[in-house]
Order: sequence, then C-alpha cells, then structure tokens
Amino acid sequence: MAGMLEGKVAVVTGAGGGIGREIAVAMARAGAKVIINDIGASLAGEGRSATPAEETKQLIEEGGGAAQISTDSVAEWSSAQKIAQAVRGLLRHS
Repeated sequence: MAGMLEGKVAVVTGAGGGIGREIAVAMARAGAKVIINDIGASLAGEGRSATPAEETKQLIEEGGGAAQISTDSVAEWSSAQKIAQAVRGLLRHS
C-alpha cells in the first residue's frame, strides 16, 4: 500500500484523535500529504485547542510523512474555502 497515494493531498476532518487520527496517519503512510483538520473542541463542542492536531502532525512527521494543520470549521463556507486553499498550496509544493 505504500506509495498508493503519492502526489495526493488528503483532508481528514476530526484528525486530532480517534478514527480521524488513524485515517490521517494511514493516508500519510500511503504517501499522501495530509491536511489535519480539527477544531480541537470536545464532543460537546466546548473549548478549542490545537494540541490534538499537533500530536497527529508529530505522528505523521515521525513516520516520514508531511502534514499541515487546519483549525478551520468545515461548517462555515469561508473556512471551507481556506481548507481548499491549503490543499492547493500543498499540491503546488509537491
């Protein structure tokens, strides 16, 4: 499976922990550059922290992958546009 996603960018929402983190790490292992999208809120929507996303980024980079953090919410159009811009930026630097 290594290299299957080479040259691709994956946006993984909720990548700060749980299943989202595992998906982000697996995609990086397969060669994708990963946008770690996580607002850092609890399941109840309280608080915001970049720490979970930073932990995921560290795991990906320790495995030799490339990742960028996005704390923008996919629920807001302007924020979703910022996420798309981040993807285009990673593609340009491939």
